[in-house]
Amino acid sequence: QAYSGTPPEEKEKIVWVRFENADLNDTSRNMEFHEIHSTGNEPPLLLMIGYSDGMQVWSIPISGEAQELFSVRHGPVRAARILPAPQISAQKCDNFAEKRPLLGVCKSIGSSGTSPPYCCVDLYSLRTGEMVKSIQFKTPIYDLHCNKRILVVVLQEKIAAFDSCTFTKKFFVTSCYPCPGPNMNPIALGSRWLAYAENKLIRCHQSRGGACGDNIQSYTATVISAAKTIKTGLTMVGKVVTQLTGTLPSGATEEEILAHSNLRRSPLVPGIVTIIDTDTVAEGQVLVSEDSDSDGIVAHFPAHEKPICCMAFNPSGMLLVTTDTLGHDFHVFQILTHPCSSSQSAVHHLYTLHRGETEAKVQDISFSHDCRWVVVSTLRGTSHVFPINPYGGQPCVRTHMSPRVVNRMSRFQKSAGLEEIEQELTSKQGGRCSPVPGLSSSPSGSPLHGKLNSQDTYNNFTNNNPGNPRLLPLPSLTVVLPLAQIKQPMTLGTITKRTGPYLFGAGCFSIKAPCKSKPAPQISPSKSVGGEFCVAAVFGASRSWFANNSGLKREKDQSKQFVVESLYIISCYGSLVEHVLEPRPLSTAPKISDDTPLEMVTCPRASWTLVRTPQWNELQPPFNANHPLLLAADAVQYYQYLLAGLVPPGSPGPITRHESYDSLASDHSGQEDEEWLSQVEIVTHTGPHRRLWMGPQFQFKTIHPSGQTTVISSSSSVLQSHGPSDTPQPLLDFDTDDLDLNSLRIQPVRSEPVSMPGSPRPAADRRGVSTVIDATS
Repeated sequence: QAYSGTPPEEKEKIVWVRFENADLNDTSRNMEFHEIHSTGNEPPLLLMIGYSDGMQVWSIPISGEAQELFSVRHGPVRAARILPAPQISAQKCDNFAEKRPLLGVCKSIGSSGTSPPYCCVDLYSLRTGEMVKSIQFKTPIYDLHCNKRILVVVLQEKIAAFDSCTFTKKFFVTSCYPCPGPNMNPIALGSRWLAYAENKLIRCHQSRGGACGDNIQSYTATVISAAKTIKTGLTMVGKVVTQLTGTLPSGATEEEILAHSNLRRSPLVPGIVTIIDTDTVAEGQVLVSEDSDSDGIVAHFPAHEKPICCMAFNPSGMLLVTTDTLGHDFHVFQILTHPCSSSQSAVHHLYTLHRGETEAKVQDISFSHDCRWVVVSTLRGTSHVFPINPYGGQPCVRTHMSPRVVNRMSRFQKSAGLEEIEQELTSKQGGRCSPVPGLSSSPSGSPLHGKLNSQDTYNNFTNNNPGNPRLLPLPSLTVVLPLAQIKQPMTLGTITKRTGPYLFGAGCFSIKAPCKSKPAPQISPSKSVGGEFCVAAVFGASRSWFANNSGLKREKDQSKQFVVESLYIISCYGSLVEHVLEPRPLSTAPKISDDTPLEMVTCPRASWTLVRTPQWNELQPPFNANHPLLLAADAVQYYQYLLAGLVPPGSPGPITRHESYDSLASDHSGQEDEEWLSQVEIVTHTGPHRRLWMGPQFQFKTIHPSGQTTVISSSSSVLQSHGPSDTPQPLLDFDTDDLDLNSLRIQPVRSEPVSMPGSPRPAADRRGVSTVIDATS
């Protein structure tokens, strides 16, 4: 519900919003979030807001109290990125180490002042406030992407990559397929791979697999398709005139104009994706053609029939989500590479995420940290939440109702062979549904037994063993519908400079019942002029934990009580809303089992108003040394120096492994290293809760023959006899008649708990006859 109290204050117009990944919230490189150093803190949310005049950066830590990190007014900003600390080595040093962290900005007016608008990238130091680098281009820039290896500048039909340490040009791509928008040249940058839309399909580089046909055709889609056919017939005369005269009517769309301009040059093929390895690709131009080799090309495959609109990698970089300009279906691909060439790589089409039948342009895609949920946001202001599995398959209660990722097959399914039985039953044409026809008592009488023994038709993939991913059968395509469609309201209350969140149901808002996946009609951004609204979404730990905790004392596992992380959505009105997602078994299912489909209940829990007003003060660099961005950059840089075996700046001397367990990649050698290595297993691993021989299945008894003590072990193959003088006795002198066999129990009994080696044990427990066990037990 939108709050309709006092009229809101004047606020600045927001042009774009984005959740940023930087050193501040990098869980893999920032030692503050590693388990060995962690104090229980979760990484903060880093939010960037672009205004018609300047930009702003916010941090929302786990406490929920938003903190402004950067705010400036220097004209319109088209794109901005906080550059992470680069990856360094002994041969590759960071030329801007003393200036970091750096902020890359593409403004309407560059540093030179004479270049065309949005044609240069300026890199500013947040530590000193000065501009350290400016990269000039002849054509406008549309977006910026960066990781620890490269800085990518996206132009209309070109991609330029620069080294993150020196900012010298590394490679560039000129064969991009243009898109009418909102992303003029969509790309996806992972930790190492770069995916972009290619304008041609080169058969010699094409990977195995790719997009499968969409098999969804509802009644609504049929009606819409018929309407499009009528429209096509009415505009056919205009297209004929276009072909004869070489001109386009004044009412032509942007896509038709773009296609017509490229028609005379060469026929372009839309929907093609090329993935390159930014580490192994050669310097200079990256050209995918029949005459070029495949060095650096990871995959090359068709993803859609229409031009690609948006792409995104999952956190591991193995899954790629692509969308086209229609926005009906989103494709999820699994990239399985081959070391030789892209033609030997396999691209498995795991999912088709079906949004709906109306057209919509996608502007943002985000994965959850465990890659089980995907949220896709469109320019209509709606965020669609889809369940997926990293390995494919139908999402169900077993896969998405657990707080952890489960295996593709449960232990029961794998041991019972249920999938093979189901495949055999579906292939039979009539007859009784039994895997053993004729009630044969012999396992070989079952057709399933013959199928499992046949290597030609044995499906490795169904037994959790993918085998060769380039060979048939490929994993089946799964069509998934959104479990939740969340649309942001137009306003969430008065605009104030309060940094804390508004709590739903406490004061400003009155929401007592959870909102279903399709909430009641409310004031929607799509009702406003224009109909296109910037929205960004991200998954993160809940920050509304204090809503039900008046003492503001957070419990240890308060953030881990939910199966799904909270979903944070920021709209173009500057309101950040936390939505709690609760997946449940389908309520209409007659019986709940592991394979029961899912439904989802969403509930807005808290809101932050982050849009600034004209009276808002600017917050510009240089910043103090205790600024969160500077502290994070220093921590990550220090860790990078240790990994590279270098001396960190300001360090008194080299740090050996004996002195710090952070330097995991250094090459020091000596006695100290050997001592450290000898203790690795003890220091870094916890022993099992109980040894195998400590279980109730094993019993140990001490047998006392006359004048001798015989040691018997459960795993010993020989018996050793020792007399009082501790001299070895011949085994032939062992007389079984002298043994006290009455002390052995025939019936199995549960043994008493045995303490682990090194654990404290009462002195009274150590009294009596000791049990001797050899080392092999």
